[in-house]
Amino acid sequence: MAIAHARVDERLIHGQVATVWTNTLGAQRIMVVNDLAVKDQLQIGALKMAKPAGVKLSILSKRKAIEKILAGNYEEEKVFLITKDIKDMFELIEAGIPLKTFNVGNMSQKEGSKAIKKSVALTEEDIQLINQMIGNGIKITAQMIPSESDESITNFIK
Repeated sequence: MAIAHARVDERLIHGQVATVWTNTLGAQRIMVVNDLAVKDQLQIGALKMAKPAGVKLSILSKRKAIEKILAGNYEEEKVFLITKDIKDMFELIEAGIPLKTFNVGNMSQKEGSKAIKKSVALTEEDIQLINQMIGNGIKITAQMIPSESDESITNFIK
């Protein structure tokens, strides 16, 4: 499978993703999947600047990502897939993207969410989607950096 790792991080590409995660994974391509980012020229420019040198970048809508991944377009590469929220990752998996595990990184506090750990705040909808995916056999961790324990996110949801 071309997807070496998948992560939910509302910041998309930033220092930890650009350096620590990408290097640890040996990723050759970072794939940002977000319907809004793909239409935002300012964000596209920022993502291009944030990606590490020598690593390819794809910024795709959910529909286009599903189409390209299922067509096998990235089979020859180690891809690090990033979505901005739990719902986007859920929709990719529901559409048939063969992910068995993903990581939840930074999701800041917002109205209607509750902090489950220092860097992760989830809404009730997020928790329902997480529980549904876990029930379907998906392993979900809450991990900021690779050296941190890859504990199940359920250990943090009380």
